[in-house]
Amino acid sequence: MARRVIYPLYQLGNPQIRVFRTNYFLTMVRPGVPQPEDTIQFRIPMEMTRLELKDYLETIYKVPVAAVRTRIQHGSFRQRDYRNRRIKKPDYKVAYVQLGAGQTFQFPDLFPEKPQAIESGSIEDIQKKFMEDEGRQKDDPKRSGVSRWFGL
Repeated sequence: MARRVIYPLYQLGNPQIRVFRTNYFLTMVRPGVPQPEDTIQFRIPMEMTRLELKDYLETIYKVPVAAVRTRIQHGSFRQRDYRNRRIKKPDYKVAYVQLGAGQTFQFPDLFPEKPQAIESGSIEDIQKKFMEDEGRQKDDPKRSGVSRWFGL
């Protein structure tokens, strides 16, 4: 988890506070397919192992972990640069963490859809009325797509 640092056994004065920071950054990802409520998906560094991930979550976040499954997602070759050479997206490791007994997790809805009340006279109201009027005006099939305002 953290770098192996050797500290002296004795220090003069009061013992200093040591803060251990990890070398890894985890990204919690919303799963693309439905998963059980006790499973969380993470993107983790390629060097991180299952045991390190389990220790990381249990010691730092105090989350009980039952099992960890990992897979490596290979990057795609779809993009091309200005010389028409293929550009490969980097590979990344995906971890599926199964929580302990009785623990569930639901991904938070950060941006919920709110029903918007449109005020009369606002820009949205004017745009809505304009779009309704556009739908009512049908072009004459004999004019072959030339609009009415363009008189011949």
